[in-house]
Amino acid sequence: MDGHLLQPGNIFASIPDNLQQEVLEQIVHAGQVKIERIISQGHTSPESGWYDQEQGEWVILLQGGAKIAFEDGSETELTAGDYINIPAHTRHRVSWTDPETETIWLAVHY
Repeated sequence: MDGHLLQPGNIFASIPDNLQQEVLEQIVHAGQVKIERIISQGHTSPESGWYDQEQGEWVILLQGGAKIAFEDGSETELTAGDYINIPAHTRHRVSWTDPETETIWLAVHY
């Protein structure tokens, strides 16, 4: 979607009935900022799949539950309304998402 259009959207709309694969949807991309909606249901990162991103990432969990593991061995559990800021090059992975319901994330890469 073009970040300059004045069209409303709904973060809870158009959720697929079948979530065999995690859904990543770019909502806005303007300059160094990208905002995306992620929908998970029991999805995790591959065991060897550490994210090591060039940009910082601020994430809020809008629905569901998730756990994010960090390379230093720590783990953060998120429930609806929780957010976390992950600085650039902080190696992390999604270690768990709720298999019983959709987990809806909003991620801001900056």
